[in-house]
Amino acid sequence: MRPLTEQETKILFEKLANYTGNSLKDLIAPLSDAPNADRYVFRVIKDRVYYVLLSIANLATSVARDNLASVGICLGKFTKTLKFRLHITALPILAAHARYKVWVKPNGTQPFLYGGHIVKAHVGRMTDETPANVGIVVYEMNDTAIGFGVSARSSAESRKLDPTGIVVFRQADCGEYLRDEDTLFAG
Repeated sequence: MRPLTEQETKILFEKLANYTGNSLKDLIAPLSDAPNADRYVFRVIKDRVYYVLLSIANLATSVARDNLASVGICLGKFTKTLKFRLHITALPILAAHARYKVWVKPNGTQPFLYGGHIVKAHVGRMTDETPANVGIVVYEMNDTAIGFGVSARSSAESRKLDPTGIVVFRQADCGEYLRDEDTLFAG
């Protein structure tokens, strides 16, 4: 387990900022105003990035590298070409700090959870003034986060689409826990 390099940190923060905006600062801020307050940090195990409390990360350094499978919340992994891919396991973090959101009608939940994109007919509501090509968190109508993706069009353009027009390109959904269970947590 090691801290991220400067280049890895820049790549990770750019990806996270696409979803969180200015609240990215809240992810790394100390948990209280006390002088020795605990805070969250990012650590790499093999090629996967974890979001973990600093006190837990310090304790995990006493575990042998080969014996440490994971610690904290897995946000995603770096590819061999140093691109960062967010995993569905990052959904609780993204949902808590999301800048743009889309709510899916009940008839659109299953197609999304089976790996499909979100079409206009399935959109219940959407954050106003959502630009195109930004990270967006997908919710059911009861405010349960079920995945995330990238907006295909701005919210103004989406209103003018026909019912089969794609509004959000899927990047990850909760169905991946079942579809990719063999590889999701494996190294």
